[in-house]
Amino acid sequence: MFPGCPGVPGASGSPGIVERALCRVAVFAAGPLGGQPVSVLLLVLGLVVGLAVGAALGYFVSKSRVDSRQARARADARSILEDADREVETKRREADLAAKESSLKIKDDAEAEVRARRAEIARVEERLDNRDTGLQRREGELDERRRLLTETEEAMRRKEEVLREREADHLRMLEEVSGLTREEAERRLFADLESELEGRLGRMVRDLTLEAEARADNEARRLISTTMERLASDLTSESTVKAVSLPSDEMKGRVIGREGRNIRAFEATTGVDVIIDDTPETVVISSFDPVRREVARVSMGRLVQDGRIHPGRIEQIVSKARKDVEKEMKAAGRQALYDAKISGGMHNDLLRLLGALKYRTSYGQNVLAHSVEVANLCGMMAQELGADVKISRRAALLHDVGKAIDHEVEGTHALIGGRFAKKSGESDEVVRAISAHHHEIEMETVEDVLVATADAVSAARPGARRETTETYIERLRSLEDIALGHRGVDKAYAIQAGREIRVMVQPSEVDDRIAAKLAYDISKQIETDLEYPGQIKVTVIRESRVSEVAR
Repeated sequence: MFPGCPGVPGASGSPGIVERALCRVAVFAAGPLGGQPVSVLLLVLGLVVGLAVGAALGYFVSKSRVDSRQARARADARSILEDADREVETKRREADLAAKESSLKIKDDAEAEVRARRAEIARVEERLDNRDTGLQRREGELDERRRLLTETEEAMRRKEEVLREREADHLRMLEEVSGLTREEAERRLFADLESELEGRLGRMVRDLTLEAEARADNEARRLISTTMERLASDLTSESTVKAVSLPSDEMKGRVIGREGRNIRAFEATTGVDVIIDDTPETVVISSFDPVRREVARVSMGRLVQDGRIHPGRIEQIVSKARKDVEKEMKAAGRQALYDAKISGGMHNDLLRLLGALKYRTSYGQNVLAHSVEVANLCGMMAQELGADVKISRRAALLHDVGKAIDHEVEGTHALIGGRFAKKSGESDEVVRAISAHHHEIEMETVEDVLVATADAVSAARPGARRETTETYIERLRSLEDIALGHRGVDKAYAIQAGREIRVMVQPSEVDDRIAAKLAYDISKQIETDLEYPGQIKVTVIRESRVSEVAR
């Protein structure tokens, strides 16, 4: 019934303190009188007392254990703190020692640096002292030299005054002996010097000219002759057709029309002047524009062939003729590109202007044929000299393209052509060569010079151009007048169709030395004042004749 309680039936085992207390309470409750129940109050009281005693005993046991543990923990903490204090003290001592060592090292380094600086300062001070001593010595030497220079200047000034006085005396003596004043003597001296310098200049011009000719003449002749031989093209000198043949004089009346309405309509549509005179079976077309003149010529020929001449038909024929001429100009431009061996294409507007040169002539020379010839000449010379053949040919072919519109645009044909070529997308090298071939702008490259040279060669070739009689005579007269305008010239004759001028000089005024300078001056004035194809040779002739009669 009460296991573990001694003396109680059914108890077994070894009970603890609490169990023993409970057993006692149970026994007490069972009563000493043979199991008689006792009071419940006593039972509860015993139970409470047992619990209190057990709790007190447990508290004291637990407290003793905690106290022992806290004591051990305090001992451990004190030991740890003591160890930490000892370690901190050790570290502090080590740091103090390191700081002392570092400060001692810094102090030693600073003292060494101070000693080195003091030594350097001492050396600098020594050098400065030596330099100061040297400067003082030099200053003394300079003072001595300054004193000597002052004395020398003073002596020179005295000598200069003496020489000036002697010079004045000599001038007075010279004036008395020569009978000339100082101004007259200076003028005579300057005249002699001018004559001597002029003679020297003449000799220099002659020598330099001969030397330049000796170096360049053979090479230039070889290059130009080789190029001309390679080209060997035929000249096609075409003149613009101005007259249209009629089948009969009756056709003149049909061309004029009733009250002149046909001829007025034709002139208004084509922009040309139609001249009908007494020339049999001929109508003359006049216009400054060669393209208009060609359109009018083609239109007039077709109208005469058709026979139906009235204002409406005139407009139709002229419109068709203008389109045909435009096609012919472009075809002529493309053919010129092929003949000049130029690849790469060209702007349509520029190609049209190039073809329009077919109807333009200059001194009787067809401008398009001249341009093709210049392109071939320039390309061959560029190949000989190692220049850019492509740029040379292209610029040479387009060099006169401005002549197609120079009657419509302000300016020279070279500058007009250069502007139009630039507008059409040509390269700067081509544009500059076109603009510079008549020296309107400065030449900068070999190609610029080659284009101008090829143009001059083509124009100067024998038979390439023709002039009117009046222009020819006027050019000859201008050449002779330029030569006669120089001092010492007696007579002047233009020969070889104006390509050479021979100048006779008075031997008493022009000697052999001045003759070279005179030829140079005349050639430069001709280049400045005249326009001419090719080149003009100036020859100065001085002849002295002395005769005596034997009696």
